[in-house]
Amino acid sequence: MIEIQNLTKRYGQIVAVDNLNFTVEKGEILGFLGPNGAGKSTTMNIITGYLPSTEGTVKVSGFDIAQEPNEVKKRIGYLPENPPLYMDMTVDEYLNFVSQLKKVDKSERKKQISDIVELLRIADVRKRLIKNLSKGYKQRVGVAQALIGNPEVLILDEPTVGLDPNQILEVRNVIKDLGKEHTIILSTHIMQEVKAVCERVVIIDKGKIVAVDTPENLSRSISTSARMVITVAGPKGSVLDALKGIYGVKRVEVLKKKEDDIFDYVVDSDKDIDVRKTIFFEFAKLGYPIMEFRTEEMDLEEVFRELTTKNINLNDESLKEDASKGSEEEKASAEASNESAPEEEKEVE
Repeated sequence: MIEIQNLTKRYGQIVAVDNLNFTVEKGEILGFLGPNGAGKSTTMNIITGYLPSTEGTVKVSGFDIAQEPNEVKKRIGYLPENPPLYMDMTVDEYLNFVSQLKKVDKSERKKQISDIVELLRIADVRKRLIKNLSKGYKQRVGVAQALIGNPEVLILDEPTVGLDPNQILEVRNVIKDLGKEHTIILSTHIMQEVKAVCERVVIIDKGKIVAVDTPENLSRSISTSARMVITVAGPKGSVLDALKGIYGVKRVEVLKKKEDDIFDYVVDSDKDIDVRKTIFFEFAKLGYPIMEFRTEEMDLEEVFRELTTKNINLNDESLKEDASKGSEEEKASAEASNESAPEEEKEVE
């Protein structure tokens, strides 16, 4: 549906978008993430035809944006971060105006607008001036204008920015509904939103793609630790000491108190070392019952921070191989070190 190949945008010596390559399949909701200044908005402006690229190609349904811009534009509905609303128009006037701009057949306008208004639940404000609407309603009117003309593709740039939690949930549900019939690129800073509605994620940093995968796979691939939450009945200090003394455990934190002498603990361990049996045996020996034991993955927000602050690139095959080799070498070195260490030193570890 959408094919991006070698996409580059330069402003003089500044490279805003650097050789992007990715596709979006028909009917897919793709999360497009990156820190401020990463090149997200520039990329979306190129896809929609608002900006020319310096190099590379963008194709939508087989049409090249540089060669056949009108064919591409009529297949795309775009909601920029600041919706292009005319504040002195009513909602009805504005949507009729947009339908004229998009050259929707006059015989179809009334029904199309009515269908969109019902879908986005803005029927009760159709006759009101846009300037008098709440932020949430204005955002929904912005989505409505993107839907005029029944485009195959929707590009939504920060559709929930500035909304309260209830409004965010409403817009998120709308996006899910739209995903049943449209291909969607969603740019947002809200990681929970991505996890809730997106099937795949592209993360860019400094104009380059650093990861493309499902939210779940990203959490697994970036994590250098296995994380678990354990509920233990026993003196907090003794439990902490026991957990910290287990070989392979990297970090222990008290999550919350549940009852007297019953606490939840977050335990991060080396992902190449399964510490679960050791933990069970240790607490059986101490007489501290384990009430609950569950594993957790690194959340998407942590993945995002790791990728965009530590120069990690999961999209670079050579870096993946180097990282894998490095990990194996470190593991072999650690094993050799353990074999040569005195027994009592191993116990301390």
